[in-house]
Amino acid sequence: MPATLAPTSPLRQRFRPLWWLGISYIIIGAITRIVLLCMSGTDNVPLNPLSWAYAFGVGLGYDLMTFIYVAWPLVLFLWLMPRRAYLSRPGQWLLYLLGLVLLFGLLFVAISELVFWEEFSTRFNFIAVDYLVYTTEVIGNIRESYPIGLWLGLLAVVTFVIVLLTRRGLLAADKGTRFWQRSKVVLVWLILTVVTVAAFKGTLKDRTANAYVNELSGNGIYEFFAAFRSSHLDYARFYKTLPEDQAFRDLRELVKTPEATYISDDPRDLTREIRRAGPEKHLNVVLVSIESLSADFLQTFKGTHGNITPRLDALVDQSMFFDNLYANGTRTVRGLEALALSVPPTPGDSIVKAHNNENLFSLASVFNDRGYQSDFVYGGYGYFDNMNYFFGNNGYRAVDRNSIAKGEKIHSENVWGVADEDLYTLALKQMDESHAAGKPFFLHVMTTSNHRPFTFPANRVPQANGTREGAVAYTDWAVVDFIERARSKPYFDDTIFVITADHCASSAGRSSVPINRYHIPLWIYAPKHIQPQRVERLMGQIDIAPTLLGMLNFSYRSRFFGADLFQLEPGREHAFPATYEKLGYLRGDVLTVLEPQRKLEQVHPDFITGDATAIHPVDGKQVDQAVAYYQVAASLLKSGQLLRRKEDSTPVKPLDLPVADIPAATSAH
Repeated sequence: MPATLAPTSPLRQRFRPLWWLGISYIIIGAITRIVLLCMSGTDNVPLNPLSWAYAFGVGLGYDLMTFIYVAWPLVLFLWLMPRRAYLSRPGQWLLYLLGLVLLFGLLFVAISELVFWEEFSTRFNFIAVDYLVYTTEVIGNIRESYPIGLWLGLLAVVTFVIVLLTRRGLLAADKGTRFWQRSKVVLVWLILTVVTVAAFKGTLKDRTANAYVNELSGNGIYEFFAAFRSSHLDYARFYKTLPEDQAFRDLRELVKTPEATYISDDPRDLTREIRRAGPEKHLNVVLVSIESLSADFLQTFKGTHGNITPRLDALVDQSMFFDNLYANGTRTVRGLEALALSVPPTPGDSIVKAHNNENLFSLASVFNDRGYQSDFVYGGYGYFDNMNYFFGNNGYRAVDRNSIAKGEKIHSENVWGVADEDLYTLALKQMDESHAAGKPFFLHVMTTSNHRPFTFPANRVPQANGTREGAVAYTDWAVVDFIERARSKPYFDDTIFVITADHCASSAGRSSVPINRYHIPLWIYAPKHIQPQRVERLMGQIDIAPTLLGMLNFSYRSRFFGADLFQLEPGREHAFPATYEKLGYLRGDVLTVLEPQRKLEQVHPDFITGDATAIHPVDGKQVDQAVAYYQVAASLLKSGQLLRRKEDSTPVKPLDLPVADIPAATSAH
């Protein structure tokens, strides 16, 4: 055996601390995986030896790959430290200190993964990357939700004890290495780094039908940087495509509805004239998108969380209520995007956070053409997630926490914003001002109370403060209290309240796109104008805006991708449940999911459990429909063709027919 490879060779002595770090990291990874497995429960990860073997076997591979990256600080230290300095007492203490810092960091990441998994049931992903941009809110949320000081103190003690007990693995030893010899090791390490970055991807682990097992097989640090690299996914480069002309031709057929007429023969122009019979109803509109209001919180849907939404459940029988509405995504910005722009979710960043997202064709622009005052009202600071900029540059007046004057009563607030009841007070103020100015108003109100740390004013609901159940119960109390306060206003009888959710409280499931985690409720409430009824047809979040405009009998120009549900022929209903990289298209009982590397899957989803049964062979027609929607949406965004045009304000002549009433219950099913 050559001297440099002998067990006691100087190079082995010098780089021996890498073994200490590597073994420590593998043990941390295994323990983390065990804890996450326990947190998942047997309902999500069955007691199947093959599934467990896959999770821990493939997981070990990802841990070893990730170790190559996380070990670089130690590799550089062992490479660059001159032999004399390395063997000195200060050198030894520096090695101990570096070991402490690295081990503390790895343990901190492991604990963070447990917290992240509790919230999202997934390894670090695009959400974690997103949160790094807003450290004030994220750190504040963590501090308000967890005893972070105590945890960090305990973590420091555990780190110190581990290093103390295993310090022999960090002993500095070097019988005579030279810089050029150490450089060979670093060169090999660099080659391994480049090869693993180029040859392996985070999606390689996703080979089982159980999304929980796939997630357990990953590594949090690796997944974080994989998500960072995929935060800006170009659809045409990464996803299945159709020839451009075919995609646009297909989409023109898909978005066409009986009351719509294309204004030109240009195959790439989606502009339609929506023509309704009779005069428009210029009623006030208040659209409330409630943070994380999953459908299964409601007893209306036989929720398992107890009777925590009694007021909203009662409101079902007083409203036009939609039973089968599905959200666009799992983040607030995806809900806001769907409600404001009526567009399918594009991969990677939301349009709300994208560059060049100004002056788009929006719901507010349709209202503004009719003299409405359109406001986006938020109880936190709207710079978060770029909300103020997006809404302020797309037809809305942005109203946020800064609009609440000092000295005004605030019942409660946390890092995300004021309590919902205080947000609604701010909304009522905007409504009063618009009414006093003689203008109809359109408000989009975004709540925050149903978000960790789940704090709210005392003595509102019997459920405990700081719990999800308490936050949902308070959300229920506050939104109905808002309606009751508005009832005393002179404009109440001519105001429509549209209440829905931005997304569900959880996105986890055993399938890649668990459809039950996208099911959200929708109330449209206006006692003087809307007959209570249940609408059982499938509906996507992007259909809310055009359906609302149809109920107002608006005739207007549109480039929305959604449709007025009451004009859509039965069988054409659809929804677009998606993650930041998996793009879903639901039609009937078939869910098509487009994925990077031009992959796709098609399943029959279980609407109750979220599980899915693969379809073989796939329905090519529905695949092409999914591709057409997503490809054209991404193409129009990239080319700047989602913009609002001056001619979009052109008045559209109503149909010369008798005035149509709000759709009756018989036409709603």
